[in-house]
Amino acid sequence: MLAELAPNEREVHGLVALMEIQASRVKARVGPAGEPVLLFDQNRALWDQLLIRRGFAAIERAQRLRGMRGPYLLQAEIAACHARAHTNDETDWPRIVGLYGELAAVAPSPVVELNRAVAVGMASGPAAGLELIDRLVGDPSLRAYHLLPSVRGDFLFKLRRFAEAGEEFARAAGMTRNARERELLAKRHRECEERVP
Repeated sequence: MLAELAPNEREVHGLVALMEIQASRVKARVGPAGEPVLLFDQNRALWDQLLIRRGFAAIERAQRLRGMRGPYLLQAEIAACHARAHTNDETDWPRIVGLYGELAAVAPSPVVELNRAVAVGMASGPAAGLELIDRLVGDPSLRAYHLLPSVRGDFLFKLRRFAEAGEEFARAAGMTRNARERELLAKRHRECEERVP
């Protein structure tokens, strides 16, 4: 309805695209026991292709209009990068890094920087991502945000620094109020403990 009322607003089409593409993954986000399934572990065959196509069409409408790309359109284009990839390995991580750089310029926030660090880690390796994450550790607005130690733990795990990774997963598990996320993080903590010599 909003897109019909404001057909010449790029951000309106960007918001439609973002909603369509994010909604396309709903069936893949939760496992059979109700546990959260991370993007990298999702069965992409469960993604709703009709919603993805509708999201792509909304992005195309937005791209035909003049003006700066705003936060909704940039987030939609990031989501589209994931939707275009049939596997994690096919994901255009360098493009996602660039889009997060643009997003940080128009809507700066520590959470955007955290997401950009994840993309950098995927594009350039976990050490590069960890370097960016470590710059965010002291940010007061992320002090109680469980995804910061969770992401840091993941990079440390990939770098085979299992003791440190385990500490981060345990810290993240203690911060989240979501029981399913807590279970997932506790499982990651146990995996680290099993690998510590």
